[in-house]
Amino acid sequence: MAKRSGARSGGNWRLRLAALVLLAALVGAVALWWHLRGWTPPREAFPDQGAEVGTMEGEVDWKALKAVGADFVYLDASASAFARDPAFVKNLEDARAAKLQVGAVHLYDPCQPAEKQAANFVTVIPRDARMLPAAVDLDRLADDCPVPVSDAAVESELTTFLNQIENHTGKAAILKLSRRFEARYHVAAALDRNLWLTGERVEPDYAGRPWTLWTANTRLITDASAEPLRWVVVQP
Repeated sequence: MAKRSGARSGGNWRLRLAALVLLAALVGAVALWWHLRGWTPPREAFPDQGAEVGTMEGEVDWKALKAVGADFVYLDASASAFARDPAFVKNLEDARAAKLQVGAVHLYDPCQPAEKQAANFVTVIPRDARMLPAAVDLDRLADDCPVPVSDAAVESELTTFLNQIENHTGKAAILKLSRRFEARYHVAAALDRNLWLTGERVEPDYAGRPWTLWTANTRLITDASAEPLRWVVVQP
């Protein structure tokens, strides 16, 4: 009987310890969430800061965005071969009226031909020297494409797409690389373009070379939008 009691005590101790570890993890997660609600990188280290805005942010008060410290905004404009943000033109006009510099983002789809995606992009994004360099959002992998696409073909088509949109804009594009896309295709080493990386509060290093833009907080709460903002800084 004494042995069984000791076994039960040991089991209870392990359960209590596991519960304490879980509680500590939950408290830490909540603390991080609360911290990120209002955190941006220090201005003395990163003077140029802004946001990425698309349909997920909903309606944005551009003057309020400027007031909270944004110098620029990247607008999600087009995706794949046919999709477009219907609010892009108005957002562009309103953001410029608020004295924000503006760039455009295309969500790249490795399942669609480069020429069709480039045609979609140039239909949406104006040929305008005032625009910041276009950003190409690279996150989707080719694993689920209806027609198989090799890794080599992904790089080749992406290169074609970049050349075509850069001929339209007159500026080298920025590669907005997700961690998983870079881990699979290693385009940071293959394509000589500036990089835009993501890392919640921690400067990202997964591309193997320095970044130009950094999405430092995807959950910033401001008066500019009812939804959290994706906050971006420029490498000084």
